[in-house]
Amino acid sequence: MGLQFDNTYVRDLPGAVLRQTPDVAPLPRVLVFNDALATGLGVSMGDRAAAWLSGGEVPPGADPVAMAYAGHQFGGFSPQLGDGRAHLLGEIVAPDGRRWDLHLKGSGRTAFSRGGDGKAAVGPMLREYLMGEAMQALGVPTTRALAVVATGEAVLRDAGLLPGAVLARVASSHIRVGTFQFFAARRDTAGLRALLDYTIARHDPGVDALGLFDAVAARQCRLIAQWMGLGFIHGVMNTDNMALSGETIDYGPCAFMEAYAPDRVFSSIDRQGRYAYANQPLILGWNLARLAETLLPFFDADGQTAVEIANDRLGAIDAAYQAEWLTVMRRKLALDGALPEDAALVTDLLAVFEAVGADWTLGFRRLGTAAMQPGLAEALARWLPQWQARRRGDWAQAMPQANPAILPRNHKVEEALAAATAGDMGPFSALLAAVTDPFGPVAGREAFALPAPAGLAPHVTYCGT
Repeated sequence: MGLQFDNTYVRDLPGAVLRQTPDVAPLPRVLVFNDALATGLGVSMGDRAAAWLSGGEVPPGADPVAMAYAGHQFGGFSPQLGDGRAHLLGEIVAPDGRRWDLHLKGSGRTAFSRGGDGKAAVGPMLREYLMGEAMQALGVPTTRALAVVATGEAVLRDAGLLPGAVLARVASSHIRVGTFQFFAARRDTAGLRALLDYTIARHDPGVDALGLFDAVAARQCRLIAQWMGLGFIHGVMNTDNMALSGETIDYGPCAFMEAYAPDRVFSSIDRQGRYAYANQPLILGWNLARLAETLLPFFDADGQTAVEIANDRLGAIDAAYQAEWLTVMRRKLALDGALPEDAALVTDLLAVFEAVGADWTLGFRRLGTAAMQPGLAEALARWLPQWQARRRGDWAQAMPQANPAILPRNHKVEEALAAATAGDMGPFSALLAAVTDPFGPVAGREAFALPAPAGLAPHVTYCGT
């Protein structure tokens, strides 16, 4: 029984961390534990799980720290953010040799808390667990949760006193664009060089700075294309929420779109629509430009040449993203091969989806079948023959494998989180089982596959801080 830690991030990058001890949870209790993930990591904790994963006890070999980073938040730059309510315990090396961070969220105040209480409530931590496991099942790169542990204390939020919890999060690293910005803002070239070398060794061995940028850009283009194919809206694509690993990180004000609307926003604080669904590819390029700025000294010793190299790479991002997006959409539509006119075929379909308010998930899932949304078949009368001429012969079998039947529908997520906050984990467990089998049969699971009933108030999510 136990956890075997290594702590290379702390040893190699002392300027990127502050040693901090998590708060002791008064009555820790495991609400949900990810047995499959634990098995893959090669870890076992037995009756120590609640204490170790709440911050109540520091596991042997762990070296808890708060990680420093900066970031552009809704376009405004903060030179110092950092883990204000989180602690990196250390790194676990799995049986397959892969290295994973184990990180606690909601585990108490740190030097980066900026006036916050350092705690988290049950609902937002369970949301992150649920969303991460749903994305994993959908084949989208993501951080994952090892557990959510109730702390036994209440936290004060706008809604009043809520039960507190800690999320134990696993990631291939927590290195963000904002981590590079932290050192660049301080003109700490030595620290930036150390971070660059560490990141390359951990994620892309053998490349140089430009090779790292290319690898990060490729991963992010692929990731955002996958988000877009699922109708997923992250909600807060700040530079401190873009991981160089290419994993989805920080499931705060996120949700899956139902009726297709390119300007859809779910975050309560995104009043200008900066991170709306259709803007996510644009923010992808914007965030990568901020990363390129930090790497200019390593692209070339001559400043002007470095800028030209960066601009050349940045100018290619849109085409790279479009190629990834078309790959996703061709699979969703079961197209036969690839033709230049496929982009127009997809955009024409989306225009109809928008005009009739088609449910994103069911629209693709039922496309071309007798179960199509009423009115959609009529609206697609001129489009359907074009698609029929392009689709594969086995389209009826291929499309259900590319288009999930069940996603974490917003109203079901809120129902489950409300019940869990009140002490009933049953609805959460049922929803978790459904979303981790997204392509399975719908029979008996119809409640998880259908949109919200008419008349519900517009869905809004919050950061949960």
